Amino acid sequence: MRELATGYGLVEGPVWHGELGLLYSDVLNGGVFRAAKDGTISQQVPKRRGIGGMALHVDGGLIMGGRDIVASDIDGSAMGVLLAGAETKAGIGFNDLTTDSAGRIYVGDLGFSVFGGGAPKPGFLHVIDLDGTDRVISDGIMLTNGMGFSPDGKSLYHSDARADVVRVYDVLADGSVSGWRPFAEIAKGETPDGLAVAADGSVWVALAHGSAVAVYEPDGRLRERIPVPLPMVTSVCFGGDDLQDLYVVTGSRGGPRENCGSVFVTRAVVPGLPLAPAKVRRPAA
Repeated sequence: MRELATGYGLVEGPVWHGELGLLYSDVLNGGVFRAAKDGTISQQVPKRRGIGGMALHVDGGLIMGGRDIVASDIDGSAMGVLLAGAETKAGIGFNDLTTDSAGRIYVGDLGFSVFGGGAPKPGFLHVIDLDGTDRVISDGIMLTNGMGFSPDGKSLYHSDARADVVRVYDVLADGSVSGWRPFAEIAKGETPDGLAVAADGSVWVALAHGSAVAVYEPDGRLRERIPVPLPMVTSVCFGGDDLQDLYVVTGSRGGPRENCGSVFVTRAVVPGLPLAPAKVRRPAA
């Protein structure tokens, strides 16, 4: 596993852009960064903090989480709010997100301030439809994290970090979901965080505080654990021209120094699933 970049507080939201390379955020220190295909590191979007998840938009722009779900141009300009955190039942903000094949956005809201020391409260799972309207489709999520769809789009995987479980939902034709069931239960203290799904249907889960990425078969059996040099493994993303480069991002907690959050890359044995861009209607900036 090769280190591409380091010096961040808490790296999150990795997403592969076919031309620009890997995009990722620093939740604590702010900014969206780019690791180009030649290894060059640069800042893509300045300052914005709290971005737990990102997706590409079909018009070439970027969807970003945080206090609100926003759509912007790829450099962060022309930013408009798709879903305001203050307008949700929880009223705090959002963490990770993903898209389905139709271009809808799936995102979990936060029921409490994770870094503010608030008492844990459950949040909700939302879907933002193509016309920009929002629906709540599940609840009871203690700390929403990574999401991803199975290759056939019929299952949605969803990490709940405080419950130490990866949920799986059956996805209905209108984009809503059925009641969930456990897909993988994570050892207490390892904490399921971001996830990605491979072309063979396996589910790759970042284990915050676990120093590893856990790979699960489509039936939930553990296939393998991939060790990571830092303990706080926050998310994973498939990239490269063949989608067989596995990017692994971390936070600083438990590491050797402050701001040691890093981006690593290794070759996976299978390619990842390509993620569809969001097609939701962008609001006026």
